[in-house]
Amino acid sequence: MQTVIECVPNFSEGREAAKVEAIIQALLAGPEVYLLDKELDADHNRSVITIVGTRESVGEAALRGIGKAAELIDLTRHQGAHPRVGATDVVPFVPISGVTLDDCVRIAEWVAEETWRRFKIPTYLYEAAARKPERRNLENIRKGQFEGLREEVATNPERRPDFGEAALHPTAGATVIGARKFLIAYNVNLNTSDVSVAKAIAKKIRASSGGFPCVKAMGVELKARNLAQVSMNLTDFDTTSVATVFVAIAREATAQGVGIKGSEIVGLIPRRALEAAAVQYLKVGNYQPTMIFENRLAQIIAEQMSAQPAPKPAPLRALAEGFVAAVAAPTATPGGGSVAALAGALAASLGEMVCGLTLRRKSFEAHHAAVQGTRARLAELRERLLAQIDRDAQSYETVMAAFKSPKGSEAEQAVRAKAIESASKAAASVPLETAELAAEVARLIEPLRPITIPQAASDLTVAAHLAEAALAGAVENVRANLPSIQDSVWVSQLETQIQAFTSAGQG
Repeated sequence: MQTVIECVPNFSEGREAAKVEAIIQALLAGPEVYLLDKELDADHNRSVITIVGTRESVGEAALRGIGKAAELIDLTRHQGAHPRVGATDVVPFVPISGVTLDDCVRIAEWVAEETWRRFKIPTYLYEAAARKPERRNLENIRKGQFEGLREEVATNPERRPDFGEAALHPTAGATVIGARKFLIAYNVNLNTSDVSVAKAIAKKIRASSGGFPCVKAMGVELKARNLAQVSMNLTDFDTTSVATVFVAIAREATAQGVGIKGSEIVGLIPRRALEAAAVQYLKVGNYQPTMIFENRLAQIIAEQMSAQPAPKPAPLRALAEGFVAAVAAPTATPGGGSVAALAGALAASLGEMVCGLTLRRKSFEAHHAAVQGTRARLAELRERLLAQIDRDAQSYETVMAAFKSPKGSEAEQAVRAKAIESASKAAASVPLETAELAAEVARLIEPLRPITIPQAASDLTVAAHLAEAALAGAVENVRANLPSIQDSVWVSQLETQIQAFTSAGQG
């Protein structure tokens, strides 16, 4: 993968492994997404899942997980030691390789908007993606938890979500989405069940109470283990290390007459963080990272690889053959909806290319600001259209599954009809979104002609034709699903939407 982004969604379920596994399978259902770790905590009634994906894949993966969690988790029945506001409580995106924190902010914003649009779950943006200073801190958003926020959001404008209405989802609550640096979730368990001791220590060490910088801490009761715990997030381990907080907690615990039962890491931790903790705790004065065998080995391998000539890039035909062969295969997917989405993505890509070439020309400097803005928007549209390729295929499979439902009894027929109606509406909505995106690409392409290099005029023409084809093809795929939908009002509203944006696209 040329780009790597870590995503660490936290779900409000840590006791029923089957539900968590279903959510994980949803996360991994798309391409270029990989599971790194899963942590289930029965006391917290919470699971922390760590996945990595590309810039193009990780946002859609998160949305699949959010949707599945909304199906399986009912916050009105949820109890646990950890504060929460949603079935999917928090979804951070972390830049790892080939991407910046700003890239992760844009992904977080898109996922937040899509979460509301697709699932009617209101969303809040936090950390680097926050649109209000007070929302950078997660604890400010989670104040009062699900129950408190549910009551307050309707009357207090300061608690209203960044995306969505002033009301929480009845069972899934709200979801907090953002972008941040690597975070270490680290807990220290005390050999006492007195949670007041843990709370006092947490207050002493956390940044918000004047303790260590980049440390968030709270005291919680672990009833199943009859222990009190200092639960922490270390948001910058270079500033405050694991060793620093452990020593401080041990000191404060001793002062209150209790000891340390043990500590635990939730999720993953960079090797460098453990190295730094060991070096600090052992007081190794001459330490260098290359003293670690694995670090030195990785350095040698990297040096050897960089000394070798770079492999020749694959022929362009080879890059395209896989998808073309999949379309040509005698299977229903990928079909016209996926191909329309690809055509739209290619149109956006050509527009990006022309913008990029123009930005290299000083003679067009007067237009650089406008060109740069269009280029950024086309990049976002390209990523969203690429995501539509898989979504279209998946929606078709859902429709086929509904048609295969049992229909022996009247009750089964009723369930089957409802499933077909729901799946067909979803299958129509996916190409409708593709059409909307393609229409926007088309609207962005034409104004580029007078402000970009004339040598690329033919590329813009190709882009315009591709966008038109994507729009027309997507609309046909919308209408292909309408005969299975009995809700005439919904169909009429859909036709009105199609007319509105196709007319705008032609204008």
